[in-house]
Amino acid sequence: MSTFIGQLVGFAIIVWIVVKWVVPPVRTMMHNQQEAVRVALEESKAASAKLSSADERHAKAVEDAKAAGAKLTEEARTDSTRIAEQLREQAAVEAERIKAQGDQQVQLLRQQTVRNLRQHLGLESVGKAEELVRDYVSDPAAQSSTVDRFLDQLDEMAPSPAVLEAGATLNLRAASRDALADVVKKFDSVTEGASADSLTTLAENVAAIAKLLVAEPALNSHLAETTDDSEAKVRLVERLFDGKVDDATIDLLKTAVAQRWSNEGNLVDALEHVARLALLARAEKDGNSEEVEEQLFRIGRLLDNESRLNRLLADPTVPVEKRLGLLTTVLDAGGGVNEITAALVRQTIELLRGELADAAVGDLAELAVARRGEAVAEVTAAAELSDEQRTRLTEVLSRIYGTTVSVQLEIHPDILGGLLITVGDEVIDGSLSSRLAAARTGLPD
Repeated sequence: MSTFIGQLVGFAIIVWIVVKWVVPPVRTMMHNQQEAVRVALEESKAASAKLSSADERHAKAVEDAKAAGAKLTEEARTDSTRIAEQLREQAAVEAERIKAQGDQQVQLLRQQTVRNLRQHLGLESVGKAEELVRDYVSDPAAQSSTVDRFLDQLDEMAPSPAVLEAGATLNLRAASRDALADVVKKFDSVTEGASADSLTTLAENVAAIAKLLVAEPALNSHLAETTDDSEAKVRLVERLFDGKVDDATIDLLKTAVAQRWSNEGNLVDALEHVARLALLARAEKDGNSEEVEEQLFRIGRLLDNESRLNRLLADPTVPVEKRLGLLTTVLDAGGGVNEITAALVRQTIELLRGELADAAVGDLAELAVARRGEAVAEVTAAAELSDEQRTRLTEVLSRIYGTTVSVQLEIHPDILGGLLITVGDEVIDGSLSSRLAAARTGLPD
């Protein structure tokens, strides 16, 4: 019995321990498990509801997408139709433009082809004509006939309006022109009846004074100064030059400084002009003025053709002695000139003031011709003229210009035939080469 009671008490204790210590955690665990199941069921229900909602939204989205797709398809179909129509219209316009442009291009190509053909045919024609002309003028008689035909045309020309001054070629203003005229009158009076040696001395003295004034600009400025009282300048001339130069030079210089000059440099120009006149007057007394004139034109043409020599003779940085030595060498190499021509050219080179040598010598040659009351005709021919042609040319030009004309002939075979005549600023071009050039220039571009 005691065993049973002991066992019962033991069992009770175990039950009490289980109830006290085991049941509560188990109950709590079961409660927690039930709560977890409940939450899981609720979440499952919510998830099911969300799934159902998502299915509905998906179904709606699918329907909306189908509707939008149908709408886009319709719009795309409409746009494609419209774009296709626009492209057809643009293609039609572009085709018309390309067609018009093509027609225009074809027209331009046609015109260019025609122009090129005309130009080619024109060049061929001119080239053939030039060959025929060259063949023709290769015969001296035929070439001479071209000169005769041009002289016939020249003979029919009306008198030219050209005005040639038989005096200084200096480019002076009115005041200086009047002053130079007075100085030249004084020159004519003091050299009347003068000997050849006196004229040479006068030329040398006047040229020396001109060079002095160039070297002494202050003195030149004082002597050329415009003033109402010129006596002071005259007295200065007497003090400076009396007893050092001849009386004729003193008288000329007094007259020159008493004038009114447009600028200071014109006084030197006038003295140089008078020195030239003195040497040309010497040539007249010696009877070789035509020879001097011919030699001056020859030297002028030489300088014009030799540009380097022309520049060297006019270069102010080269000492004048070297330039004169070069000039002497050139003149000797060219066959030499007479002493008056040499003196004139040397004097011109010494007094160059910014002008090229060929232009200065050309002015000197024209002065030599004007001194004899003639005009100068620079004539270019393909071959030498006969005496009859030269005489006829001189007579025709003299009749045209109303004064005696001196012909200076230069040979240039390149002009082929006819003549090229220059009188002052007037040019009469009757050369065959210029006519061929005009024909070539007149061809279509």
